[in-house]
Amino acid sequence: MIKPNALVTGGAGYIGSHAVLALRDAGYRVAVIDNLVTGFRFAVPDDVAFYEGDIADAGLIARIVAEQDIGAVMHFAGSVVVPESVENPLKYYDNNTVRSRALIAALVDAGVPHMIFSSTAATYGMPGTDTVTEQTPTVPINPYGWSKLMTERMLADTAFAHPLNYCALRYFNVAGADPRARTGQSTAGATHLIKVAVEAALGKRDHVAVFGTDYDTPDGTGVRDYIHVSDLAAAHVLALEALVAQPDRSLTMNCGYGRGFSVLEVLDAVDRVTNRKIVRQMEPRRAGDPGMLVSDPTLIRQTLPWQPQYADLDTIVGHALAWERKLGEIRGGG
Repeated sequence: MIKPNALVTGGAGYIGSHAVLALRDAGYRVAVIDNLVTGFRFAVPDDVAFYEGDIADAGLIARIVAEQDIGAVMHFAGSVVVPESVENPLKYYDNNTVRSRALIAALVDAGVPHMIFSSTAATYGMPGTDTVTEQTPTVPINPYGWSKLMTERMLADTAFAHPLNYCALRYFNVAGADPRARTGQSTAGATHLIKVAVEAALGKRDHVAVFGTDYDTPDGTGVRDYIHVSDLAAAHVLALEALVAQPDRSLTMNCGYGRGFSVLEVLDAVDRVTNRKIVRQMEPRRAGDPGMLVSDPTLIRQTLPWQPQYADLDTIVGHALAWERKLGEIRGGG
């Protein structure tokens, strides 16, 4: 099978750096563009071509495509904190939508035929159902979700008008780290529950806030579908193979396991793995948080030969914990 050279935008970030490893492990030649605002240079392997810059820089994108003979793009660059998107919506529409539009235009001009887009379950908003399919109405409730859905729309319209096919993968709650601890979630002040919980277990935080204890769920706390970041990265590689195999087809698929865990179940798992007790601080619900958000992964399993390897909560926690310890070493114990 043809393996096009791949450009990973945001490849120095959390999910992007795992996609770089998955592509390399599968035999692809990879280049990375990242502005290093939230990414880390150490997350990109030394033998991967790295460009520090902005995805909206059409001249730079054209140069990378030419120099690296790029045939596909995996697009992760963007802003991802939901509460911040509510406080600063224009930042999100700029970073996630306007700059994505510039990137898509540059790829069309350069004749790049394939694009994988990092989308989100936030496109569904408050779905009102326990499990979400790709046919569930997309009614985002925050600028983050809208900024991603707008980019999906741009890709659909562009694919109709130009020789570009794409796959939009709608992530649920991404967690964990590379099993070999080559990369992981490195962002200071991250809001991901498992990241926060392992920080607390290692003494980097004095408690974990539990937002909402009165949801209509088995223990009253919010239930989410946690997917291991390496399984997610593997899905990206398989999605690219599907685009190459059928260049007249585009795809939009959920990326999750179809199993939910509550906040308290996640904290119990961290307690188990670390053999210590995290302090839990009960807080009111946050506005706009659905009680339950779990994927129906039927379509991705029917479409791709995707076999998750790490669909176990304790495994996810264990890998996140190992990376958090290594991150402390990288930062000199910070």
